[in-house]
Amino acid sequence: MTDQKLHDNVMAALGTVIEPELHRDLVSLDMVKDLSIDENGVAHFTIMLTTPACPLKDVMYKAAKEAVTKVDGIQDVDIKWDSNVPTDGRIFGHVSVPLRSVIAISSGKGGVGKSTVAVNLAVALVQSGARVGLMDADILGPNIPKMVGLGYAPPPITPEKKLVPYEAFGLKVMSMGFLADPNTPMIWRGPMLHGAIRQFFTDVDWGEVDYMIVDLPPGTGDAQLSLAQSVPLTGAVIVTQPQSVAVDDARRGLAMFEKLNVPILGVIENMSGELFGEGGGEQLAQERDVTFLGRIPMVSNVRVGGDSGHPVVADDPDSEAGKAFHTVAQAIAARVSVLLLSTQNTIPLNVIK
Repeated sequence: MTDQKLHDNVMAALGTVIEPELHRDLVSLDMVKDLSIDENGVAHFTIMLTTPACPLKDVMYKAAKEAVTKVDGIQDVDIKWDSNVPTDGRIFGHVSVPLRSVIAISSGKGGVGKSTVAVNLAVALVQSGARVGLMDADILGPNIPKMVGLGYAPPPITPEKKLVPYEAFGLKVMSMGFLADPNTPMIWRGPMLHGAIRQFFTDVDWGEVDYMIVDLPPGTGDAQLSLAQSVPLTGAVIVTQPQSVAVDDARRGLAMFEKLNVPILGVIENMSGELFGEGGGEQLAQERDVTFLGRIPMVSNVRVGGDSGHPVVADDPDSEAGKAFHTVAQAIAARVSVLLLSTQNTIPLNVIK
């Protein structure tokens, strides 16, 4: 058998392997790269994932190995992994910032742990290998600096007069908390909020970012509208506690994003457990026919991590809460890939790398 024939047979075998989230084969998705076959019959290739946080990597490995080792002349496989996060073309053509996706983290009411969720999800995505920005869009009550262990000091400015985001746990972070006196109340009307949020996209030197996580203030007010008007949102994540009063508010927040034509990536049930109960977030997701992304347990190390500036995902990733955040972050990344690769707004994977 010629080398080319063996190469073609291996590619044909990989053409039978289905990406579990996208429901298409690896070859038609252009996910197989750098195929070579050595003299010992070992097929070496790279699978280009749509997210480094892929939750089904093991499933694809098993299926690819099984398919390729059935090819005559192949004794084994050596699979490497890389990723190329799809780019939301609406963002690419809207702002001069290399953001591949913008994900709003929202809640219908305060006190449900939304900022804690945003921080831990962002860190979990970084730990998977993604480039992540964390934007604190709660202009009037910024908490992100404290939650990632950063002080309240103005960030550096580039020669091009752009703010340089601070870095913590591999995240690029920007917040009004770096720019305002923490002891002085921010008493701003809607147009000022809109301008500040817009400037966080245009006047900050973010560099290239796979996932921009935007922590919104609670409710359905000016900040939410300003964000949706400032940049096309890839999707919104709704955070709620399990109890009915929180779910009622989350339902209104979800409906607001639907009216703004922002895709709903899913619902997260935070503080799940004995004190607040369980199941309200999942019930809301079923009711509105959106994805239930998972539960975050109500455990003390989540609160302690937020208060001390050491997110639980960074300090205790193998804890119950740390594992839950990783699972939810993977689910969000998978939803973004599925959403973008199923629309006409996506820049193809082989265009940007």
